[in-house]
Amino acid sequence: MCLTPYDACYNVAAMKPYVLKSGPDQPAEPTFSIKYEEELNAGQLAAVQAIDGPILVIAGAGSGKTRTLVYRVARLIESGIPPASILLLTFTRKASEEMLHRVGALIGLRTERVTGGTFHSTANMLLRRYGRAIGLEPGFTILDRGDSEDVINLLRAQHGLNDKARRFPRKNTINEIFSKAVNKLLPVEDVILGEFPQFTDEIEDLQKLCRAFESYKRSRLLVDYDDLLVRLRELLDQDEGVRRRVSEAYRYVLVDEYQDTNRLQAEIVRRIAATHDNVMVVGDDSQSIYAFRGATFRNIMDFPTLFPGTRIFKLEENYRSTQPILTLANEVISLAAEKYSKTLFTRKGEGPQPVLVKAGDENTQSRFVAQRILELREEGVPLDEIAVLFRSSFHSFDLEIELSRRNIPFVKRGGFKFIETSHVKDILAHLRVVENPKDAVSWNRLLTLLEGVGPKKSRTLIDTMLSREGDWLDVLKAAAEKGAGALGLRDLVRLLEDIGGASMTPAEQMNAVCGYYVPILKQQYDDYPKRTKDLEHLYTIAARYGSLGSFLADLTLEPPDSSLLNVETADRDAERLVLSTIHSAKGLEWHTVFIIWALDGKFPSFYSLTSDEDIEEERRLFYVAVTRAKQNLYMSYPVNVYDKISGMVFSKPSRFIDEIRQDCLDTWSLIDEDDFRD
Repeated sequence: MCLTPYDACYNVAAMKPYVLKSGPDQPAEPTFSIKYEEELNAGQLAAVQAIDGPILVIAGAGSGKTRTLVYRVARLIESGIPPASILLLTFTRKASEEMLHRVGALIGLRTERVTGGTFHSTANMLLRRYGRAIGLEPGFTILDRGDSEDVINLLRAQHGLNDKARRFPRKNTINEIFSKAVNKLLPVEDVILGEFPQFTDEIEDLQKLCRAFESYKRSRLLVDYDDLLVRLRELLDQDEGVRRRVSEAYRYVLVDEYQDTNRLQAEIVRRIAATHDNVMVVGDDSQSIYAFRGATFRNIMDFPTLFPGTRIFKLEENYRSTQPILTLANEVISLAAEKYSKTLFTRKGEGPQPVLVKAGDENTQSRFVAQRILELREEGVPLDEIAVLFRSSFHSFDLEIELSRRNIPFVKRGGFKFIETSHVKDILAHLRVVENPKDAVSWNRLLTLLEGVGPKKSRTLIDTMLSREGDWLDVLKAAAEKGAGALGLRDLVRLLEDIGGASMTPAEQMNAVCGYYVPILKQQYDDYPKRTKDLEHLYTIAARYGSLGSFLADLTLEPPDSSLLNVETADRDAERLVLSTIHSAKGLEWHTVFIIWALDGKFPSFYSLTSDEDIEEERRLFYVAVTRAKQNLYMSYPVNVYDKISGMVFSKPSRFIDEIRQDCLDTWSLIDEDDFRD
């Protein structure tokens, strides 16, 4: 046998055969540990199983929106999607943490790398990572609303706009104008003409002030809440490389409560999803009620236009309310001028008809509500399972008196947030100047706490420190040698030297600041014992952090719910009736709900009657109120209403009630016991 050179080098007979398959390998079908078909209804399942492309989930009230999002994240991970490529955007960090905790309970610890948070916390993270591309250093300070107003006030004075004889808007109004312009993507002029026409003559000065405000912040490494979104959009617009990196990093984007987003947030979602369009938004057009905060109803209605090829899923099965309540809710929203059609239904048993109560006057209405609450309490309904809802906060004043007279304990939604209390802002100012020595707002706050240091001296010191970058401590030391405020400045210098060291933890820094600040606290406030409890609370929060920057950023972006100030310890765990505006009640539910002042001019508000768009938002607000009730719903209005000019006048029920079919309601007329006996 004659061997070829090839055969000589390679023994053909000894070679091991490798068989090529006829076609490409097919990826193995994913195996799912969760029985999705058993745990979700048909609408939820369809939304959860959809993987790629743009998806809009219209989630009716009480239809299991959160459950759908939780199972959607789990399904993505079980389908082989890397957790780090999933971005979950919510309106509170608590919401995202709760969802991811529930996902973790379903499928284990694979959710740890999922990015979940608010629009603002996500913007903060991305700007600190990539912000240098637009000239924003990662050590920027975040201003809260009060800080922004202080800057505006400072600039207003510098521009000679503090003339008391002149009707110029206050600092909080100016901040509101600027914020609305940002969130609605409108010029300042348009916001003034549309919502603040009384300041039309001041447009030019307000435009100048707005430009000065923006310049001031940028030169001092300061950003406010609105800036976080503005600068993120700027980053994603101007740097294609960053936009692509962010979009490719987050291949699957989920957005909760999409009906509450503003135009800026919608544009950010569009840019993050630029390379893939794998974005699912969940919301309810019928619960779009935050136009006053800049949210726009158009975002959810125009989503299919913004993302061509959008698949729409509807969640219509309600797990909260009885069918009579849902029938009334369907009636209310069916007359909306623009909507995604849906019909809420439930498998729960029938319940009592919603009740419309005609009261003779306001006090009679209050007496009815109080009496019926006591009856429900006797029937076994806990007080904290009962809520009284109203369009505006002042609508409950008479009722509050009646409840107090009958010893019915209640809590009213509202009050100062923890981060907005003056003593907490004082403490944080000392920490913020350590993190960012260019933070003039915080410098002014902590300097003016010192005896002998007024606004003028504070401004001089701050200007000198900022002009001598890097030598700010030397400026303070020189000022502490002599003159007014020298003693206080020396104490401040010692504190800042102590807490400025890199070795101290945020908790240790907090402890040092509190030790310095408590004597000042005792001088400033008669109720300092209560306020010291807030400082203890702040220390507890700081102890969870290893970085001062992270502590300050998180505290500003996701502040604790409330201050301990004005909270009586003895009542903290007590069962209390809930009084709430409807805006504050969104997302909550109670066994029994009372809606008071359900009459035209009160609900819908008198101020909405001239605008079709505003009337539609009032209709959605009424729908939100109705759908908070699980078992009982009472709507009441006083027939006789006092008017300052005309005296007592006859009222008529809300147009939203007038539009409801009569067979959807029981109507009660109140009669005094003495009159009934006669």
